[in-house]
Amino acid sequence: MTTTTIIVNGMTCGHCVSSVEEELGALPGVTEVNVELNAGGDSPVTITSERELDDAAIGAAVDEAGYEVK
Repeated sequence: MTTTTIIVNGMTCGHCVSSVEEELGALPGVTEVNVELNAGGDSPVTITSERELDDAAIGAAVDEAGYEVK
Protein backbone atom coordinates (compact mmCIF):
# COMPACT_ATOMS: atom_id res chain seq x y z
CA MET A 1 0.00 0.00 0.00
CA THR A 2 1.07 3.56 -0.71
CA THR A 3 -0.06 6.69 1.11
CA THR A 4 -0.03 10.08 -0.61
CA THR A 5 -0.91 13.36 1.09
CA ILE A 6 -1.92 16.42 -0.91
CA ILE A 7 -3.24 19.85 0.03
CA VAL A 8 -6.53 20.94 -1.54
CA ASN A 9 -7.62 24.57 -1.45
CA GLY A 10 -11.13 25.97 -1.29
CA MET A 11 -13.30 23.29 0.29
CA THR A 12 -15.84 24.75 2.73
CA CYS A 13 -18.29 21.98 3.71
CA GLY A 14 -19.15 18.31 3.81
CA HIS A 15 -20.45 18.39 0.23
CA CYS A 16 -17.05 19.66 -0.93
CA VAL A 17 -15.36 16.83 0.94
CA SER A 18 -17.72 14.27 -0.62
CA SER A 19 -16.98 15.56 -4.13
CA VAL A 20 -13.23 15.30 -3.65
CA GLU A 21 -13.49 11.87 -1.99
CA GLU A 22 -15.68 10.58 -4.83
CA GLU A 23 -13.38 11.77 -7.62
CA LEU A 24 -10.18 10.57 -5.93
CA GLY A 25 -11.82 7.30 -4.87
CA ALA A 26 -12.61 6.55 -8.53
CA LEU A 27 -8.92 6.49 -9.47
CA PRO A 28 -7.65 2.96 -10.20
CA GLY A 29 -6.08 1.36 -7.14
CA VAL A 30 -7.38 3.85 -4.57
CA THR A 31 -8.64 2.08 -1.45
CA GLU A 32 -9.29 5.02 0.90
CA VAL A 33 -9.51 8.83 0.86
CA ASN A 34 -9.43 10.84 4.08
CA VAL A 35 -10.05 14.61 4.01
CA GLU A 36 -9.25 16.80 7.00
CA LEU A 37 -11.50 19.79 6.25
CA ASN A 38 -10.14 23.24 7.04
CA ALA A 39 -13.13 25.26 5.81
CA GLY A 40 -12.12 27.88 3.27
CA GLY A 41 -8.42 27.15 3.65
CA ASP A 42 -5.92 24.44 2.83
CA SER A 43 -7.20 20.96 3.65
CA PRO A 44 -4.88 17.93 3.85
CA VAL A 45 -6.12 14.91 1.90
CA THR A 46 -4.60 11.48 2.48
CA ILE A 47 -5.00 8.93 -0.30
CA THR A 48 -4.27 5.24 0.28
CA SER A 49 -3.75 3.17 -2.84
CA GLU A 50 -2.46 -0.19 -3.99
CA ARG A 51 0.32 1.50 -5.96
CA GLU A 52 1.86 4.94 -6.41
CA LEU A 53 -0.50 7.40 -8.10
CA ASP A 54 0.36 9.74 -10.94
CA ASP A 55 0.40 13.40 -9.86
CA ALA A 56 -1.41 14.42 -13.05
CA ALA A 57 -4.23 11.94 -12.37
CA ILE A 58 -4.61 13.22 -8.81
CA GLY A 59 -4.69 16.82 -10.03
CA ALA A 60 -7.24 16.00 -12.72
CA ALA A 61 -9.52 14.24 -10.22
CA VAL A 62 -9.40 17.17 -7.79
CA ASP A 63 -9.98 19.60 -10.66
CA GLU A 64 -13.00 17.54 -11.77
CA ALA A 65 -14.41 17.97 -8.25
CA GLY A 66 -14.00 21.74 -8.67
CA TYR A 67 -10.94 22.38 -6.49
CA GLU A 68 -7.21 22.75 -6.86
CA VAL A 69 -4.18 20.95 -5.48
CA LYS A 70 -1.65 23.32 -3.93
